[in-house]
Amino acid sequence: MSARRAASSLLSRRLIARPPAVSSASDSAPLGAGSARGLLPGAIHRFSAAPAAPPPIQPPVEVKYTKLLINGNFVDAASGRTFPTVDPRTGEVIARVAEGDAEDINRAVAAARRAFDEGPWPRMTAYERCRVLLRFADLIEQHAEEIATLETWDGGKTLEQTSGKEVPMVARSMRYYAGWADKIHGLVVPADGPHHVQVLHEPIGVAGQVIPWNFPLLMFAWKVGPALACGNTVVLKTAEQTPLSALFVANLLHEAGLPEGVLNVVSGFGPTAGAALSSHMGVDKLAFTGSTGTGKIVLELAARSNLKPVTLELGGKSPFIVMDDADVDQAVELAHRALFFNQGQCCCAGSRTFVHERVYDEFVEKAKARALQRVVGDPFRRGVEQGPQIDGEQFKKILRYVKSGVESGATLVAGGDRAGSRGFYIQPTVFADVEDEMTIAQDEIFGPVQSILKFSTVEEVVRRANATPYGLAAGVFTRRLDAANTLARALRVGTVWVNCYDVFDAAIPFGGYKMSGVGREKGFYSLRNYLQTKAVVTPVKDAAWL
Repeated sequence: MSARRAASSLLSRRLIARPPAVSSASDSAPLGAGSARGLLPGAIHRFSAAPAAPPPIQPPVEVKYTKLLINGNFVDAASGRTFPTVDPRTGEVIARVAEGDAEDINRAVAAARRAFDEGPWPRMTAYERCRVLLRFADLIEQHAEEIATLETWDGGKTLEQTSGKEVPMVARSMRYYAGWADKIHGLVVPADGPHHVQVLHEPIGVAGQVIPWNFPLLMFAWKVGPALACGNTVVLKTAEQTPLSALFVANLLHEAGLPEGVLNVVSGFGPTAGAALSSHMGVDKLAFTGSTGTGKIVLELAARSNLKPVTLELGGKSPFIVMDDADVDQAVELAHRALFFNQGQCCCAGSRTFVHERVYDEFVEKAKARALQRVVGDPFRRGVEQGPQIDGEQFKKILRYVKSGVESGATLVAGGDRAGSRGFYIQPTVFADVEDEMTIAQDEIFGPVQSILKFSTVEEVVRRANATPYGLAAGVFTRRLDAANTLARALRVGTVWVNCYDVFDAAIPFGGYKMSGVGREKGFYSLRNYLQTKAVVTPVKDAAWL
């Protein structure tokens, strides 16, 4: 029993949970170096006087879908229970959402199984499936403003990010996979004898998918797109922190002509809905995005049930390497974006900034200045660069890491406190003089905390950058092609961005080495996750050729 409780508790970190609240702040300047040492253990301090923040903007959108989507219909949870989804700007409840559990997962898997075994979706021509996905992409664009507003309201992302980047990327991803639907084909291979050999690529069946709270829309597209293009059916569990956008776009997919039961969406918590989906004997394949700790549990549950294959996109502690020949101003800006994008809540955030000793001091001063200029506030306001963290749990965890950094001897040069008095806002924080053994240089903080480390040689930085259990991504900033090529090949990560960062294209595979995951998402490689390979061998008599 105690082992199961421990597993449930771990599972609740990403497959799951969201606590109460505090609220928004565009009004507080980040903490300066002079007050860094004034942090007291366990305390939250205000270091600057600031005018009262304006009231949060009321989003001009109606929450239409809060129930579970099972077999083409929005239905209550079998238990009748609901849970609140909270506005991270204020801690106030946006809506109550149906709380699915094991019984609802059973209903959803049964619907998906019927749709796969008996329904039209896998029996349609690939071109017909393509057209449904293309219509879905059109509908996303038609409802772009509404979708972006929901995503900002529920998750705290800036509206400029959701409307300008994420919603267009979702439409582009769906068109990309629509294009693949009628280009998935098998092979005819020669055999050493009179046999005709076909290699077929078949849909795998019912795919269980668990998406995270930091990019719910994009992860919906990255997972649902390839699964449907290959002819599968899906049971998708949303993160309970951010269920609203997935429910909305799932309804649009049905408007586009998706048959009932092909896509089922269950909102709920990890120990109940997440664990039930991971261990369900009727699920043929599982895909999960979240923490490494939870990913291990998902993998174990899948193995202990029906040994279903699992794709995992997990945590990271990605190095961003600035060489001595770099344009420091450009490097500072790119490193800033690599870390602070999405409030630092990004699995591939450039959270270990390695800077060559020759430009280190200049870089630190300019990184401090850039952090102090970063605009934190209501994500619906134009010009705001950073909204609130997702919830109170994440907010408190980040501040504990800040405290750890100070106590371990790193130099806090900017930030280090909450921003404002309301909501889950944190000041953009920069640490200098960070050493590899410090917790802030080892753990995935998942927040707006930049750690700047010093290095001397390429050999040294390769060794230190690779000295982590993670291997998701890396950034390299240099003018020398030889240095870029050396680092790109030496770094043990799934993606290396050279003189750029966070370039996500539908065709570029994404995934990690080591404990950052198993398999790849996006691009041609993601299709492999949702296909079975079958060899069909037939004797050939009196063949004119072999």
